[in-house]
Amino acid sequence: MMIKPYLMFNRECEEAFKLYQQAFDGELLAMQKYGDMPPNPEFPVSESDKDLVLHAQLKLTDNGYIMGSDGSRDFNEGQKVSISIELNAEEPAIKAWNILKEGGNVQMDLQPTFFSKLHGSVKDKFGVTWMFTVM
Repeated sequence: MMIKPYLMFNRECEEAFKLYQQAFDGELLAMQKYGDMPPNPEFPVSESDKDLVLHAQLKLTDNGYIMGSDGSRDFNEGQKVSISIELNAEEPAIKAWNILKEGGNVQMDLQPTFFSKLHGSVKDKFGVTWMFTVM
């Protein structure tokens, strides 16, 4: 299991990650755009959003990483960071998911995606947002 901070932006992720890369002499490992996604009628992407960042990952140190993406909503200051949990098996992810969603708010159901076996986001009853990805 690996835990990484996940930063949420409103149309400024690419600019922020370029700054962070410069500041830390980091290695940009991923910068996927919404336009790179396979077409999905349940998740249409407007032409003006195709250059926004769907997912970015930046290696800051030997074992320190940050990830991030753009969203279409305004974030309060406390909503810009999520805890990203990457797991190799579905069972521990589902167990943790079911515990954290009790009294919380599911933001994106834990479900298969084009990039992972399972992915989802939940804000727990304490206001902490958790993103799960099962590879």
